[in-house]
Amino acid sequence: MIDEKQQTKALDADLSELFLRQSQKALLLRQESYGLRIERLKKLKAWVLANTTKIRDAVYSDFKKPEFEADLSETFVVLADINLALKSLKKWTKPKSVPAGLTYFGSSAFVHYEPKGVCLIISPWNYPFNLCIGPLVSAIAAGNTAIIKPSELTPNTSQVIAQMVGELFPQEEVAVYQGGPEITQRLLQLPFNHIFFTGSSAVGKIVMEAAAKNLSSVTLELGGKSPVIIDKTANLKDAAEKIVWGKLLNCGQTCVSPDYLFIHESVRESFMEHLKYFLETLFKQPGENFKETPNYARIINKKHYQRLCQALSTAIEDGASLVYGGDVDETENFISPTVLDNVPLHTTLMKEEIFGPILPVNTFKNHDEVIQYINGQPKALSLYLFSNDKRIQKRYRLETSSGTACVNDVVVQFQQPHLPFGGVNESGIGKSHGHFGFLAFSNEKAWLKQRVGFTSAKLLYPPYSAAKKRILNILMKYF
Repeated sequence: MIDEKQQTKALDADLSELFLRQSQKALLLRQESYGLRIERLKKLKAWVLANTTKIRDAVYSDFKKPEFEADLSETFVVLADINLALKSLKKWTKPKSVPAGLTYFGSSAFVHYEPKGVCLIISPWNYPFNLCIGPLVSAIAAGNTAIIKPSELTPNTSQVIAQMVGELFPQEEVAVYQGGPEITQRLLQLPFNHIFFTGSSAVGKIVMEAAAKNLSSVTLELGGKSPVIIDKTANLKDAAEKIVWGKLLNCGQTCVSPDYLFIHESVRESFMEHLKYFLETLFKQPGENFKETPNYARIINKKHYQRLCQALSTAIEDGASLVYGGDVDETENFISPTVLDNVPLHTTLMKEEIFGPILPVNTFKNHDEVIQYINGQPKALSLYLFSNDKRIQKRYRLETSSGTACVNDVVVQFQQPHLPFGGVNESGIGKSHGHFGFLAFSNEKAWLKQRVGFTSAKLLYPPYSAAKKRILNILMKYF
């Protein structure tokens, strides 16, 4: 019988051998034309389009994600990234000329975009196809090899990903390793050129610590609490509909989901009526139970279900008022859409990322107190402001910091492939999607070409005379 140490040793040997093969392949890929990257992306696109049913079935089997949500939030976003890369890759890969200026007269200078090399992509369970294959699109577009570690919490989707990669790529280009945290730990010991991680801030710190040992660059897409602010100038009906959609999408298990709400006290009552209306009508038919509707997903597993139930009961014990929902069923990991009012700021629901269909609501009198509160918390991945007052919009843009922000809508900034997506500090490091994803997986290499026998720097070569000091003083002042 093979013991655990022998298994670990065999795994390490296998990973090291694969890493070596991918390193050798990466050296060849950097010499290829962008056209060959285009061909790989076209093959990937064709496979996704031909297997949408398989992707839908997999994510439904993992946590009952509705068919339409699977198409919208898994395949559509990936295909949008692929299509943008197909249209733009020639431009992205072209060396960018930069001005030489008088100081470097006679030279030519460029920024050359080269692949970083061997990349590791560690993806989460909440959008198991999208958040795994989206980064792979960027890695391929930039000309890298990649090893993918999908989430063990969504085994059906992980198996589809493994099948897709196996059919499209040789292992020395793209490989998939399935398993739990032990696989991730072994992978993180390898000296990857870049690591792209999506997940919790706690695990993100572990990834960054491991990356530091090899000085691997990182993109960390983390989470945090994304506030929603509704002021007295907002269109309350429009805001309520959008917030219900954004909060209940994927059963609230979305990193950019509206996490808590501050509403101006003068419009609270009217807004809550609109909110209850859309809770009753948007994801289900009036009178239909949320357990019956095919439009509502489930919590991923028992652990997260129990975590959410505990946070909900604690908030109510601490004085929060239950104004909608609160139904739970452990046999299905089911939690109905739930709204709490007057939630104490010290509770778990206001301190930790919820990642579920529970929405805490509090009121405010003036924006100063809201901005002060937001700035006293870890920086959010997203901030949402519903206001038609341009002065208020400007205040939140200038006086708060978040990875992304959205005015009069929620979540949709993630789906805009021309915008950078990512956090700041506690909510993430680096950006992804479109051109920004291409840059994340590329080294922007300075390339300066000088004429033989000539350089303006010779004017400052030794010996350092008074005349050369005058020249340097002029350069320091004006160039």
